[in-house]
Amino acid sequence: MRRTVRSMATALALGFAVYFAARAIWWIVQPTAPLLMVAAIALYLGTVLTAVLVESANTVRMPLLPAIMSLVAGAVVPTLVSLSLEPSTRGAPFATWYIGATGLLAVVCIVRRRLIVGWAILLVLVVEACAYMGIGEAFTLGLVGSITWVVVAQLLVLFWDRAVHDTERLADIQRAVSAWHATQLVRQRERRVRAQRALAVAGPVLSRTVAARGQLTEQERLQARLAEGTLRDELRGAQLLNDAVRDAISGARARGTLVTVFDEGGLEGLDETRVSEIRDELAGVIAEARANRVIIRAGRDDVLAVTVVGRAAGGSRDDDAVELWHEIPREPR
Repeated sequence: MRRTVRSMATALALGFAVYFAARAIWWIVQPTAPLLMVAAIALYLGTVLTAVLVESANTVRMPLLPAIMSLVAGAVVPTLVSLSLEPSTRGAPFATWYIGATGLLAVVCIVRRRLIVGWAILLVLVVEACAYMGIGEAFTLGLVGSITWVVVAQLLVLFWDRAVHDTERLADIQRAVSAWHATQLVRQRERRVRAQRALAVAGPVLSRTVAARGQLTEQERLQARLAEGTLRDELRGAQLLNDAVRDAISGARARGTLVTVFDEGGLEGLDETRVSEIRDELAGVIAEARANRVIIRAGRDDVLAVTVVGRAAGGSRDDDAVELWHEIPREPR
């Protein structure tokens, strides 16, 4: 789309440039200095072609050298044309071609994001046209049209840039919404998997409890407690759990250890490789723990990802004593 719009704008600019040059050649009164007129036409055509066709890398902004060349031509062309004619013929139709031509050059500069150069060309045109032709005649013979072109070009550039900015912003919002939607789908899938895992763990125990009307053996009570702990882990543990961690926790509970898992987002922002390493290290720590109670917490911290605390009941007042303290950092050691 951008290429199509630019191609159309280029074609229009070149078409108008050729029109003004043809109008300049079609003089009805012999200039007193025809070489100056020819030089003005040649300089104008060369400048317009350069300003329109020379491209910058990845931008529509005109390079600095063609912009300076345009400003010089905008100041020189009206002078050459006016000096090539008698003062009495400077208002003839063929003699005023430079007004529209220089206005077109200013429009090209503005469209190519050289706004200061474009307005400077227009200002120079107004001053020189009024000086050589008179204020009233200059505005009557085309100066108003050139000013209007430049103003309209400036407004179109502003509106276009704003439209491009809004389009890019909408695209960013759409990408953010798509990413959020994908994240929600992943979370829904994870919740579905956890629910299925929970049903697989608790389903048989619940069925047995209902069938036995609550009259369970010690072994069945142990299985029920293990199933309850597993369900809590699936609800609270989220990102901390994989098969190795689940097996280690189940083994610790089978040994009589009370295991509590809290996931408060400690693994958020880490890549999958580091998360896998943290889980493997956590599984090893739990498997070796011999404390009566193990607390696993993944808090929001800039340094630590997971903290494992093991406590053993002891002392005359039955206070808990720290028996295990293990910290897993967010970054590899």
